[in-house]
Amino acid sequence: MIKGFLQPGVEPKVLVENKISFAGPDTELSIYDTFEQASRVALKSDQMLFCSMVTGKKVMHSQDDYQAAFYPHESFVMAPNQAVEIDFPEAKLHQPTRCLAIEITPEHVQQVAKKLNAITPKDKQYGDWQYQQSLLHTHHNQQTQVLLERIVGIFTENHQDRSYLIDLAVSELIVRLLRDQTRDFLLHHSEQDPEFNGLNHALQYIKQNMTDTLDIDAICRKACMSRSKFFNQFKAHLGCTPMAYQQQMRLKKAAELIAQGQQITQVCFSLGYSSASHFSRLFKQFYGISPTEYKSRHMHS
Repeated sequence: MIKGFLQPGVEPKVLVENKISFAGPDTELSIYDTFEQASRVALKSDQMLFCSMVTGKKVMHSQDDYQAAFYPHESFVMAPNQAVEIDFPEAKLHQPTRCLAIEITPEHVQQVAKKLNAITPKDKQYGDWQYQQSLLHTHHNQQTQVLLERIVGIFTENHQDRSYLIDLAVSELIVRLLRDQTRDFLLHHSEQDPEFNGLNHALQYIKQNMTDTLDIDAICRKACMSRSKFFNQFKAHLGCTPMAYQQQMRLKKAAELIAQGQQITQVCFSLGYSSASHFSRLFKQFYGISPTEYKSRHMHS
């Protein structure tokens, strides 16, 4: 759990977005605590900004009328010079809303994208790895949450290799961001043009058979690839196996249905899970909270 740095019993001097910052190479980490309800607090940076919720709730408003609530285990990523306004509907003096923000230079992002293009290039039909300058709302899986906690630890400790370790950890965060954006792009592209290539065929097949056990041989035939080539292509572009991707799709669909008010057991069995306890365990591993907690959050939104 990422903790604040205000000493117990000490009253904060700033009640809205009380900030403590730690500098690193090409990046800066800030931890913000807000101790009272507030509305339309402006946020903007000339760097890419990765903002992760730790406690409480924020509601973000962007200039294109986008509005979304953010909770722990969720983040939003802002492009350089993008402006948003934030509400803090639940902040209290002894129960602050806390988030961390990591400012990353565009040059660092470009360096990581260049390395990805050299080491694991995408199919030329999809273009190069690059950061798409748009607002991104992400849900953390367990690995990303552990990474964020590790980043805070590295920034706040006085290790002799601190700068090098910060660079490695932030580079990993950028890789995860680029893969999230590419995954969204590929899914959208496959929906628009499933005949484009074999990978698009495979993505649509998995989406249409989300609740079934995957028939890898059938997917390979549709993709016109050998089994080994298909697995290599899939992992190079999606960063995981087809089975793991299908699991992620099912859990995201489950979250969507639960947020709409459907019963958790109904969602569980409709998506092909045979055990409610197994579904709940997988959901918590992916989202960091149980399906019941997730439903409660969205019922009060």
